[in-house]
Amino acid sequence: MPNLHDLERRINSVNSTKQITRTMEMVAAAKIRKATERVDAATPYSASMAEMLGNVADSAGTLENPLLSVHDDEKNVLYVAVVSDRGLAGGFNSNVLRHVERAVHEAQAKGASAHVVACGKKAITYFSFRGIDLDLVFTDLSADPTLDEALQIATLAIEGYTAGDYDRVVLVYNHAKNAAEQQLREEVVLPIDADRLGTPAKATGEEADTATLKGDPIFEPDADAVLDSLLPAYVKTTIYHALVDSAAAEQGARRTAMKSATDNANEMVETLQRFYNRVRQGAITTEINEIVGGAAALEE
Repeated sequence: MPNLHDLERRINSVNSTKQITRTMEMVAAAKIRKATERVDAATPYSASMAEMLGNVADSAGTLENPLLSVHDDEKNVLYVAVVSDRGLAGGFNSNVLRHVERAVHEAQAKGASAHVVACGKKAITYFSFRGIDLDLVFTDLSADPTLDEALQIATLAIEGYTAGDYDRVVLVYNHAKNAAEQQLREEVVLPIDADRLGTPAKATGEEADTATLKGDPIFEPDADAVLDSLLPAYVKTTIYHALVDSAAAEQGARRTAMKSATDNANEMVETLQRFYNRVRQGAITTEINEIVGGAAALEE
C-alpha cells in the first residue's frame, strides 16, 4: 500500500497535468472562433464559384477541358492528407492518416500507383515511418493555412492531372460540422464533376430555396475560354476551403480532447483524495492504538 507521501506526490502531479490540459482547452476554445470565421468567410466564395462555373458550363458549347475529362485507366492516384502539426487532438489525425493509408494499399492492390501530399507534421512522420513517398509536404501551417499553400497543392494537382501523371486527385480531411463534432471527408478534386457545378444547392445536393435568375450572358472572348480560366481557380478555392475547414476542426477536436482529459484528471484527483483520506485515517487509528496500548502497558 502506498504511503501518504507517495499519494500526495501523485495528487500534485495530476493537479499539475490538469492545469496544463485546462489551459490548452481554453486556448483551443479561443482559437475556434477565429477559425470558424475564416470558414464562414470562405464558404460563400466557394459556393459562388461553383454557381458561376455552372452558368458558364451551361453556356459553353462543349466541355472538353482536361480538368473535366475522366481518365480511362486509373493508374496514378494523388491523395492530399490534411492533418495537424501537433497532437493532443484525440482521433483527429489518426482518422485521416489511417483512411489515406488504407486507400493507398487498396490502390496498390489494384495495380495503381498512389502518391501523397502531406499537410501537417503528423502526416509526414506517419507516412515516412511506413515507407510511403511524399510528393509535397507542408509544416507549421495546419492551424493557420495560407493561400500560397493551397496554390502549391493546386498547381501540383492541375499540372500532374493535365500531364497524365495523376488520374485522380482526392482530398482527405476533417470537416468542422460544429465546434464539438468533426466529420471525415473524402472529396475528389480532379476530375471535376460537371454535374456538381451550378447553384450552391446543386453543388451540395440540397433543394434550392430560391429560383436562379435566367439570362443570356455575353462572354469575352467566349464561354469556353472563360471556363478554361475559371476551372483552375475553382480547384484552388476547393483546396483552400478544405484547409481552413480542417483548421477549424483541429481546434474543435483539441478542445474536446483537452476537456475530456481535464474531466478525467478531476475524477482521478477525487479518487486519490478519498484513498489518501482512508490511508491517513488508518495511520491515525494505528497511532492511537499504539498510544493506548503503551499507556495500558505502563499502568500494569
